[in-house]
Amino acid sequence: MLVCLLRSVILYLLLILVIRLMGKRQIGEMEPSEFVVTMLIADLASVPMQDLGIPLLSGVIPILTVLSIEVLFSALAYHFIPIRKLLCGKPVILMENGKILLKSLQKTRLTPDELTEHLREKGIVDLTTVKFAILETNGQISALLDARYQPLTVKDAGKKAQPLELPVTIISSGRLLKENLKLSGRSEEWVRKTLTEHHCRLSDVVLLTVDASGTLYLATKQEVS
Repeated sequence: MLVCLLRSVILYLLLILVIRLMGKRQIGEMEPSEFVVTMLIADLASVPMQDLGIPLLSGVIPILTVLSIEVLFSALAYHFIPIRKLLCGKPVILMENGKILLKSLQKTRLTPDELTEHLREKGIVDLTTVKFAILETNGQISALLDARYQPLTVKDAGKKAQPLELPVTIISSGRLLKENLKLSGRSEEWVRKTLTEHHCRLSDVVLLTVDASGTLYLATKQEVS
């Protein structure tokens, strides 16, 4: 009995350490690969915890192996866009300007009823007020209201509502996304000029986005803690 207790405590502490090292979030916020790793690690730990005939190392070694693979792929996904897309996928726009994009629903195997249910959970019942509804890579649906239907703040009082534009990511983790560059109507010369104006190099940029109105968001390694 004492051996069973000690094995369970060791495996429990190991699981807590593994999850902490993964640095991940709540289950509802996990990427598909992260969720798979979490479930796999829990399953690997349950076997030696229940069966005293299985050596403890038979559970510890596979858990540490899976953790190592997860950490390795997380590092690769951070530095290489294709691997990030493979593991995490890309956000999908489900609604634009109050209209449901049927092809996007079919692609994500999401029904209109499920879409409206998620929007109702966010307090949105009038679909015509939705500027963008986006299926994020963690499976959550984010919704952005048209500027005319967003609640006014003190800053907005007395000002004309500006149309909401969806920012396009131009640079991510020091990598120039050429397909998004074309989508935004910008050129590589524009990128070089923008980086020169902000006194930074491509490799220094963590994130650069721009919307149709030309509003920039630029974060460099020096600015990100």
